[in-house]
Amino acid sequence: MTIRIVLIAGLLIGSTGFALAAEPIEGNWKTASGETAAIAKCGPAFCVTLKTGKYAGRQIGKMSGQAGTYDGEITDPENDKTYSGSGTVTGNSLKMKGCVLSIFCKSQTWSRL
Repeated sequence: MTIRIVLIAGLLIGSTGFALAAEPIEGNWKTASGETAAIAKCGPAFCVTLKTGKYAGRQIGKMSGQAGTYDGEITDPENDKTYSGSGTVTGNSLKMKGCVLSIFCKSQTWSRL
C-alpha cells in the first residue's frame, strides 16, 4: 500500500511538472523566407523583431501567451499590413499564423536557431 501511494504521488508530481513545462517562444528563429527574427520579452508581451534581411531592425509583431500557445498581431513587412496572429511552439518549431477576419489565413513554420 505504501509503495502504491509513493508511485501515485511520483506520477502526479511528474505529470504536473510536465504539464506546466512551457514551450518558450523567446529566442532567435529562422523565418520561412530565411531571415532571422528575434523574439524577446517586452513588457507583458513578446516582441518579434527582424534581425537580418531587408527589414532588419523592424518590429513585426507582438504576442502574448504561455505554455507554447501565443496570440497577438503580426505585420508582413513586404506590404506593411498587420494581421491577427498566433504562434504555437513545439520543440524547435514555431508555427506562425496570420489571419484577416479570421477567415483568410496564411501559415508558415519557423525553426529555432
